[in-house]
Amino acid sequence: MRYADGPTTEAAARVAAPPRAVWALVTDPQFLVEVSTEMQRAEWVDGDRPGPGARLRGEHHHEARGAWSTVSTVTAWEPGRVFEWTVEAGAECGETAVWRFELTPDGDGTVLRQWARMGPGPSGLTAAIERWPDKEERIVEGRLREWRTGMERNLDAVRERLG
Repeated sequence: MRYADGPTTEAAARVAAPPRAVWALVTDPQFLVEVSTEMQRAEWVDGDRPGPGARLRGEHHHEARGAWSTVSTVTAWEPGRVFEWTVEAGAECGETAVWRFELTPDGDGTVLRQWARMGPGPSGLTAAIERWPDKEERIVEGRLREWRTGMERNLDAVRERLG
């Protein structure tokens, strides 16, 4: 699995709450900060309101990388159904990742799915891959495992909050 191939991961869970309640949590940057081990701070840029084209600034920290900042743009926004944001690497570099929450009504609850794709633009993994090209697959697989663990933690937090 190579970074340039845009590898993905996902997690899903059923939440015993209606989509509108789940939506309120997964579109709240402060909730995401509370449950994330990497995202330390998040805010809408320049007073942007959540919705298509809105920008979100994030401050992150990872033990292996240290601190970094991101700016993401909301690339899909279907209230009660889909919230997607694209992490920008800069106009000439493209996107570093795409993250998405999908909500599907399920009786009196909601199936919540979180999905993410790496690349194709450079990210924090790029330097490690360039330094150890023979270990690219292990580097990518390790990061995908971390992402999936974080997603599972996010879904558990939503269930606990709304449970």
